[in-house]
Amino acid sequence: APRTRAQLADALRRKKVPDEVAERVLGRFADVGLIDDEAFAQAWVRSRHRGRGLGKRALAAELRRRGVDAETVSEAVEALAPEEEERTARALIDRKLAATRGLDTAKRTRRLVGLLARKGYPPGLAYRVVREALEEEGVSDVPEGEWDVE
Repeated sequence: APRTRAQLADALRRKKVPDEVAERVLGRFADVGLIDDEAFAQAWVRSRHRGRGLGKRALAAELRRRGVDAETVSEAVEALAPEEEERTARALIDRKLAATRGLDTAKRTRRLVGLLARKGYPPGLAYRVVREALEEEGVSDVPEGEWDVE
């Protein structure tokens, strides 16, 4: 599986490979294109956004945990278009709406906004997408949220 430079360095450290040897090996891997944190980050963002529906915040956190540097994380996450992030959030909500029917509107709103929050979507976007989806269903008493800012 693709790995970041930091993940490979950790694996070599666990195998008790001397640091100077590990650094030479990792440098050579980078030179021949076997390690490319930028390509890894871009592929990770595309894959996890499409496959798991993760928002930018969650994607950035996952990349940081894998040892990708802040600048590379930022570039990879910012490549995700706001429209695509909103479309994905809306698709997640559309799949969950039916499961919340029958609950009072405030509880539905909390659950659906919470779903998006756990997936790493910003509060303003999460609340707006949920409010729009509920209003399209004909729900008129969607509670105002302190999240209604972007």
